[in-house]
Amino acid sequence: MTTKVTKVTKGAKKDDESLADRFKAAKAAVEKLPARPTNDQLLDLYGLYKQATEGDVSGSRPGLFDLKGRAKFDAWASRKGLAKDDAMKKYVALVDGLVAKLG
Repeated sequence: MTTKVTKVTKGAKKDDESLADRFKAAKAAVEKLPARPTNDQLLDLYGLYKQATEGDVSGSRPGLFDLKGRAKFDAWASRKGLAKDDAMKKYVALVDGLVAKLG
């Protein structure tokens, strides 16, 4: 049995669903994609998610040998200064695009 993922904002009006609800639905939708997004798409998702949920990056950049940690840190750091609501909107838009492409 396969589960079809639908566009997160499909049929949703701005008045009907809050941004937080659409963000939560996007997070659920991305976990159900039938195909794995590319590494660049995953890093975009990660950076936007962290910015939306925690704000600007904190802590120090991981060491040279932690390539995955550095990539994730850099993806989040590249969103520095982006408002949480704007990060949520961009995350939802990115997930909508992935659902249309992969789902």
